[in-house]
Amino acid sequence: SEQAWDQTPIDADYVTAMVKGAAGKFALKGGDAQSGDLQTLYEGARPNGYNPMQKQGAIILGIGGDNSDWAIGTWFEGAMTSGCASDETDAAVHADILAARYGV
Repeated sequence: SEQAWDQTPIDADYVTAMVKGAAGKFALKGGDAQSGDLQTLYEGARPNGYNPMQKQGAIILGIGGDNSDWAIGTWFEGAMTSGCASDETDAAVHADILAARYGV
């Protein structure tokens, strides 16, 4: 189901962020990596210029995809799932992140 971008910031010291992709659509999820549930920040059509997907054959985690050094913060770890993971799988990955107890 298409929805508008949720531009509410995630105010947390540690953040879980997910990008999910499937043919013709994608989703963004995020949440506090120390407590609570994931929020769906966007789910719907891909932005102009991103449909169809362009896959160059590389897996890059933690840089935003443009290989620049403009990002701020610290990257801790990443996870990849096969295909477009279910909401249940997303929740399980987030639960494992919560169990790691970052910052405690």
